[in-house]
Amino acid sequence: MAKRSSKVIITCAVTGAIHTPTQSGALPYKPEDIARQAIDAANAGAAILHLHARDPQTGAPTGNPEVFAQFLPLIHEATDAVINLTTGGSPEMTVEQRLAAALRFKPEMCSLNVGSMNFAFHPMGAKVEQWQFPWEKQYVANSEGFIFRNTFADVARIYSLMSDYGTRYEHECYDIGHLYNLAYFLDRGLVKPPLFIQSVIGILGGIGADPDNVLFMRRTADRLFGDDYVWSVLAAGRHQMPLTTQAAMLGGNVRVGLEDSLFIGRGKLASSNAEQVAKIRHILEELGLEIATPAEARERLALKGKDLVNL
Repeated sequence: MAKRSSKVIITCAVTGAIHTPTQSGALPYKPEDIARQAIDAANAGAAILHLHARDPQTGAPTGNPEVFAQFLPLIHEATDAVINLTTGGSPEMTVEQRLAAALRFKPEMCSLNVGSMNFAFHPMGAKVEQWQFPWEKQYVANSEGFIFRNTFADVARIYSLMSDYGTRYEHECYDIGHLYNLAYFLDRGLVKPPLFIQSVIGILGGIGADPDNVLFMRRTADRLFGDDYVWSVLAAGRHQMPLTTQAAMLGGNVRVGLEDSLFIGRGKLASSNAEQVAKIRHILEELGLEIATPAEARERLALKGKDLVNL
């Protein structure tokens, strides 16, 4: 069983690559806004900041390291939070595009998707009458046909290319089979404990947003990894707060942020990432749990340290 801690690591996923600017005016896409919201989220209690980049003019997802370079140094200087760069990018990007920023900046942590899947979010566009940018409508509609590619060869390649940098991973597991994929890589020696496992709940194409599934993911990980992992949960949309709270009550950690949900309550858009961090922190503290600092997160996840990244 994963080692329990009374201190919960909060990850904040600041912007992602799924939601679009039309869906929420709070979704940051300009570098200065991503930096500001990330810093505010860290000040609110997030120990880890999971970061994507977007085209500063249109808000479209981008893997361009030059765009990352416009906000990463600001976050690095202003906070002690762990910077966690995506290698997932968006389902439309090649593996090379998804890896470009991580290879340049050599962060303490990267996300790593450990299995291919259908990844759809086209229902989100049903009620939108007018889009802010031309790319948004087609991007959302096209997701009905997206296959998010993460083959065994792709994942092994990412491990190999990043192996010299001391980077560790937020292993994003969207379904039970992804846990078995990760066990395969552990058995091959491509990844070393402690594993940071992020159970992703409620994405169309992945495991459904049911409390039983949260427990199922936890029990399966316990069986496969014993004491060799640290467990966290993110839940999409309206399921964000209930299911992350459940995970914390089961001894896990949590991820919130506008990448995963645009809302702060039923029918109410969040005003910022920091608002979501502050809400989950309040819930957890009311349950008698403490919030982990960045230093405590680094120790539990065996990270290399802030001073060893290329920023």
